[in-house]
Amino acid sequence: MTAIPKTYRRVVLVNRPPGEPAESDFRVEEVAMPEPRHGEVLVKVAYLSLDPYQRGRMRDAASYSAPVGLGEVMTGGTVGEVVKSNNPRFAVGDIVEDRLGWQEYAIGGAASMRKVDPSLAPISTANGVLGMPGMTAYFGLLECGQPQAGETIVVSAASGAVGQVVGQIGKIMGCRVVGIAGGGKKCAFVKDELGFDACIDYKAEKDLDAALRAACPNGIDVYFDNVGGDITDAVLRNINFFARIALCGSISQYNATASMGPRMLGTFVGKRATARGFIVTDFAGRYEPAMRQMGEWIKRGRLKYREDIVEGIDRAPRAFIGLLRGENFGKLLVKM
Repeated sequence: MTAIPKTYRRVVLVNRPPGEPAESDFRVEEVAMPEPRHGEVLVKVAYLSLDPYQRGRMRDAASYSAPVGLGEVMTGGTVGEVVKSNNPRFAVGDIVEDRLGWQEYAIGGAASMRKVDPSLAPISTANGVLGMPGMTAYFGLLECGQPQAGETIVVSAASGAVGQVVGQIGKIMGCRVVGIAGGGKKCAFVKDELGFDACIDYKAEKDLDAALRAACPNGIDVYFDNVGGDITDAVLRNINFFARIALCGSISQYNATASMGPRMLGTFVGKRATARGFIVTDFAGRYEPAMRQMGEWIKRGRLKYREDIVEGIDRAPRAFIGLLRGENFGKLLVKM
C-alpha cells in the first residue's frame, strides 16, 4: 500500500498577468493532506498535464469555463493512483484521469473521473495521445476539418501534443500532410518520425507564403489552427475554394496585451471557406470509441507520440511559461 504523507505541495495562482506570465504569478505551497468524504477518493498524482488553454484560465474574463480564482489551485489534467476511496466506482490502486489541478495529491470522484487501463499504454498517455490532446486532434480534424483522401492538410504547431496527432490521423485518412513547426529538430521529427509529407520551419523561412506554395502545390484544403497570428494569415492566403479550417487554439496571441481583432475574413467569403471553432468536450459522449480507435492505431504502429517531461511540481510554473514560448518538444507533462 502506498504510504500517504501528512502534507503535500500544490501550485496556486496569486496574480493575473496582463501579458506573459512570470513565475511570481504562482506560489508553491505545502498544505495538510485532505481526507476523502463520502463519494470521494484521494488520488496520488503521477503526471500533470500543461496545456495552452491554462493561460486563458488565468484571466478574469468570460469564457467557456470559469477562471481560476486568486489563491486557488491552477487547473490542469492529471493521471494518478487512488490511495483512499469512499466511492464504490473506484478501488485503492485504480489508475484514474481527471482535471484535478497542479498538485501532488487531490480529492476526486466526480462523474468526469475515468479509470485508465495501464496495460494499453504508459499511463502518461492518459494526459496526451489517449487523453484530452488526442481527443482534440481526433474530433477537431475528423469532425471540423472533414478531410477527404487526396486532399492537403496543413497543421500548425505540428510537433506539439495536438498537432503531431492531427497530422498522423491525416495520413491515415489518405491525405497529404504539411506541418509548420519552429526549429530544425522539430521539423525533422515531424517529417522523419511521424511521416508528414513536409514540414516548414517558420523560424527559418523568410517568405512563409512561398514555402507554403512549394509544400502545397495543389493548395490547402484543410487547416488545423493551433497558433493564430501571422502563420494563420499566411495559410489562409493559400487555401482552396471550400476549404475547412478547424480553430483549435491561437497560442501566439495568448500573452497579447491588446486585441488583434478578426483577421482575413474576406478570404472566407471569396473562397467560400468554412471555419469552425470547437472545444474538445463538445464530443465527450463519443470519447470511448475514439480512444479505442486511437489505441488500435498505436498498437499497429500507425500512431506515434512524443512526450516532454519535467520532474517536480515546483518546476511546473517555469515549464508552463516555456510552453507558451514554444520551448517544449512534444506533449508537456510534469512527473511528480
